[in-house]
Amino acid sequence: MEEHRTPPADRQHLLAIYLNDHYAGATAGRARFARAARSHRGSDAGQVLARLAREVAEDKDTLLRTMRALGVEPDRRLQALGRAAEAAGALKTNGRLLRRSPLSSVVELELLHLGVLGKGAVWRALRELALTDERLDAEQLQELVHRADRQAAELEALRRSAVVEALGPGHSEGPTAVPPRAG
Repeated sequence: MEEHRTPPADRQHLLAIYLNDHYAGATAGRARFARAARSHRGSDAGQVLARLAREVAEDKDTLLRTMRALGVEPDRRLQALGRAAEAAGALKTNGRLLRRSPLSSVVELELLHLGVLGKGAVWRALRELALTDERLDAEQLQELVHRADRQAAELEALRRSAVVEALGPGHSEGPTAVPPRAG
């Protein structure tokens, strides 16, 4: 495979796009975590989600500081798009219009998990860049990778519990088997 070197000016432009995309995701993720923590208030899951919501807010601030250290300013249009996408996603009914569906927790936790995996990916990418860019702190980025991995594991445990609660045998509100097709 032929090695391709991106010119320095293009690298900075591509880095700005990459970091702004992740920052827009962080904006949406922060709102989604806050909503999830409110939805589960008073439960064990709510306590975990409230702590994770605080951590995700801190991580978003860390990403912003990192962007600025790299000479990248946040794109306000992408932030607005991230907020709009999160708000639109909150409108999904999951089978119910007037009250929260048990499926809501499953879908919500899956989205949070995917967001944290994406956050881990940006920390890993920046950690690689830290090998040759003194503006980045490789040790701090490694800590952020570990934090994202822990957050993902906690969300996966909550998601698995929500799946059993919502979809497991004995917990459904309707038939569990698909009826045979006629004919």
